[in-house]
Amino acid sequence: MATLQDLADRVDRLLLRHQELERTNALLLEQLAQTTGERDSLKSRLAAARSRIDALLERLPASAGDKEGEDA
Repeated sequence: MATLQDLADRVDRLLLRHQELERTNALLLEQLAQTTGERDSLKSRLAAARSRIDALLERLPASAGDKEGEDA
């Protein structure tokens, strides 16, 4: 049977491991928040780029598409 000191040592190791896991979890949460922010920024930039491309496509003359078909 485990002695009281063995049990105390195991509890100490468990507490240390718990603290390590809490720190790791905090770092992971921070990275997740940063990555989520970057993703949201990229999605916004992509939407803006699509909008600009759509505006440019609307400015093209309608006959430009017909000429491409004739060249083929």
